Amino acid sequence: MNLGPVPRAESLSGRVIAELRQQITSGAWPVGERIPTEPELVAQLGVARNTIREAVRALAHNGLLDIRQGSGTYVVATSELAGVMQRRFATADPDHVRELRGTLETAAAAFAARRRTDDDLARLEALYARREEAWATRARDAFVEADVAFHQAVVAASHNEVLIELYADLGQVIRESLRGHFGPELTPEGYLEHHTLLAAIRAGDSVTATAEASSYTSTCES
Repeated sequence: MNLGPVPRAESLSGRVIAELRQQITSGAWPVGERIPTEPELVAQLGVARNTIREAVRALAHNGLLDIRQGSGTYVVATSELAGVMQRRFATADPDHVRELRGTLETAAAAFAARRRTDDDLARLEALYARREEAWATRARDAFVEADVAFHQAVVAASHNEVLIELYADLGQVIRESLRGHFGPELTPEGYLEHHTLLAAIRAGDSVTATAEASSYTSTCES
């Protein structure tokens, strides 16, 4: 019985690279976190260990992953362009960065409310809980990472590939913008409530999602 052509090694490796890259750009694997181990990736993707190793090495060569012997493999950038974008906008006006971030996140929230899947919603719920837990610790860097991961998941739920890639490329610029907003320590007046945004996306309410996302930028201006 003919089961069709056997996938070539290059195409299989390319597919695995694309799947791993999607985990990074979507925020499922945030910058600074260790990715699943090689055996875990083999089990998840159903491919040979050599294919996983080749894909991880390719992403490490492109600057997205850092292979640390004895420790694991860590996400260090969200795209090949992320480092370039960080250098390009390192001295940009913080207000301009905030305005751009608000524009992208507002558009993404509207799309996410209309297009989110059950998997998207499950990821948003988990990351929202992680964000709240990070706030409770009052550890600024942990909270910034959790907040960025939540917003990355909102953008990923937009299912607009260009928007997702652009937001990923600006990831480190956005982190620095948020660190500047919160200052060296978290204070109660700096907290931005995101439960209403999550509820609007869950309900498919793009009008409320848009209003909530746009309000964050105006709040930071006040």
